[in-house]
Amino acid sequence: MRPALYSLAIPLLFAACAGAMPGPVMPVALQPVTAAQLRGWVASTRPADRRLLRFKWQFLDERGATAGGSGSAQIAIPDSLRFDYRGPLGAGRGAAAVVRDSALWAEPEDQVKKLVPNYPLLWAMLGVAQAPGAQDMLSGFDDERLTAWRYVHGADTVDYARSKGSPVQLVADVREGGKRIGRVVTTFDAQGHPARSRLDVPSGPVRLNLTFTAVSTPKPFDPEIWRAPRDN
Repeated sequence: MRPALYSLAIPLLFAACAGAMPGPVMPVALQPVTAAQLRGWVASTRPADRRLLRFKWQFLDERGATAGGSGSAQIAIPDSLRFDYRGPLGAGRGAAAVVRDSALWAEPEDQVKKLVPNYPLLWAMLGVAQAPGAQDMLSGFDDERLTAWRYVHGADTVDYARSKGSPVQLVADVREGGKRIGRVVTTFDAQGHPARSRLDVPSGPVRLNLTFTAVSTPKPFDPEIWRAPRDN
């Protein structure tokens, strides 16, 4: 089984960095795993403390038009995130506060959803995998080269694959109702911080690229960052 996994999974894992979206992250049947096993795999993707990530972003829509700008993500371990972006000269601003896979708020909601249609995909763009739900069916694979795992809830599926080579990459693939919502490939630097990330959304099709420019451990976040702008 392992030679088959390597011959298929490794090329597909890294093919996500080039050209059209490749096939499934999981090309062979995985084995059932326990929630305890998965907790360790998920924890390996989380920063040890709060993080502030700054990035440049570029968005390519279905017409071939591009937009871009800068942004930041404030991560409060284990499950909270504030995401901000803006276009050139401060135009085209947007923000969202997220807990696990749901938004507390997003402003403007339609533009945030256009940029990132699913919050587990947003987390993956920042290098963080989400924990499974209580009712999810769990499967996975782990050896010295690759850790791969899957959550299934009805017709919804979330796949993760994390390479252990150099550079380390995290792939996330999300399907809802059997339909692919998007795929993320995040590449890490030598310090284990996200260096760049790419999200492909086939329904557009559209693509979002992030290039990380700074990663830091800030002082405790101001509680106001979790409040929607209209509440300030």
